[in-house]
Amino acid sequence: MIKRRSIRTRLTLWYTGLLTLTLLLLGSVTYGLMVNSLSRDIDTALEKIAGVLSQQARREAEAFFPSAIDDIFRRFFGASPFDRYFEMRDHRGHRDPRMQRRSTPSLPLSPEARANAERGLPTWETVDGLGDYPVRLFTRPVLQAGRLVNLIQVGFSLQSFRETRRHFLRILAFMFPIALLLAGGGGWLLAHRALAPVAQMSQAAQRISAARLNERLDESGTGDELDQLAHTLNAMLSRLDDAFRQIRQFSADASHELQTPLTILKGELEVALRTPRSADAYQQTMRSALEEIDRIAALVDGLMLLARADAGVLRMDQQPVKLHQIVQEVYDQARILATRKHIELQLDAKEPIVVQGDPERLRRLVLNLTNNAIKYTPSDGRVTLSLKPCRERVVLRVADTGIGLSPEEQERVFQRFYRSDNARLHDAEGSGLGLCIARSIAEAHGGRIELDSAPGVGSTFTVWLPLPSHLDHLDPQR
Repeated sequence: MIKRRSIRTRLTLWYTGLLTLTLLLLGSVTYGLMVNSLSRDIDTALEKIAGVLSQQARREAEAFFPSAIDDIFRRFFGASPFDRYFEMRDHRGHRDPRMQRRSTPSLPLSPEARANAERGLPTWETVDGLGDYPVRLFTRPVLQAGRLVNLIQVGFSLQSFRETRRHFLRILAFMFPIALLLAGGGGWLLAHRALAPVAQMSQAAQRISAARLNERLDESGTGDELDQLAHTLNAMLSRLDDAFRQIRQFSADASHELQTPLTILKGELEVALRTPRSADAYQQTMRSALEEIDRIAALVDGLMLLARADAGVLRMDQQPVKLHQIVQEVYDQARILATRKHIELQLDAKEPIVVQGDPERLRRLVLNLTNNAIKYTPSDGRVTLSLKPCRERVVLRVADTGIGLSPEEQERVFQRFYRSDNARLHDAEGSGLGLCIARSIAEAHGGRIELDSAPGVGSTFTVWLPLPSHLDHLDPQR
């Protein structure tokens, strides 16, 4: 298997590679600029020297080669006079007799330089054979009245130019590996320092487990990318902590709610099998067992519905639903239970209303809210069901004059298996899933549930459901 490099190593390699390319590019550009600048300086100096000598060409012979000619070269080059060359020729290109009286090497005159001189143009050339190094040669025509009278040639050995260039390349070759070593070390240290918070977060994350989700990563407070990452991970840990807490609570409550009917069912069956009984006694035991089984089935069905709702896969048989008929049916069913408890049940749903949804789910929604209101309303109390349109929504209200809820209880009443202390006193058989299921059904239909309650006064549950515009053409009476 190929061993993957760490981020620190990759950052260092990237940093060193980019710096290498930068140094190579910078060195190449600098070298080219230096060579071009030196070449231009040599050509400029030769042109100026030729200009000074051309002025002397019109004077007396003895004045043409002054004794200070070496000073002229030093003034423009700062070089030894042994590296300088000069020549004077007549208009035919022959060496001037005044040069023949001096033991100086003859400079070559190329056909190109001769042709340019006849047109009055100067010529720059690099020639070999005059020494160990090439010579940069400048040929300048001397004109009088537009006629070529003389040619001035000055040259300078490129020895210093070549040595300067080699010296510069040696400096680059020496400094380049040092710069790379320093850059690599610096890149490694920078990567180590930049990734140190990541290593700390990694160590802290390894310490966090399902039993220690309350721990959090340290945030520097600088607001940089790593600080934002720590903040995001802490937010994720908070969500995981809440989810695990809900799962633990859900498991504990579900186990508790299932344990009671299972214990009752097991006890009744054991007693029935322990001693012979009459047929009526066995039937009574079976009826009691069926009641407990129905209770378990209802509990499991509610848990499955909530699980599908949490996973976002709660199936809805979407179709036009006459919601006013469902409310009427629930009212007719609940009136029997309300009469037994001496509770007045009122209905205010005169206007026909059609919504898009699942009729069975909506029936369960209305039934859960209605049963909940009757269950926690004392005798001689009142429960009111109302259904009215409101702009583009439908408002279903279930109001009671029951025990009511405190502000703290209102925040938790829609949680699974939650039952207030007063609710437990008034109803020992409730599972605490009815309101949670009702909210899940409302949200699955694109609606919501609101609660307005006060202890000792009663509670009002308001369900808001959307009223699709494309259903306006339907006749609710059909």
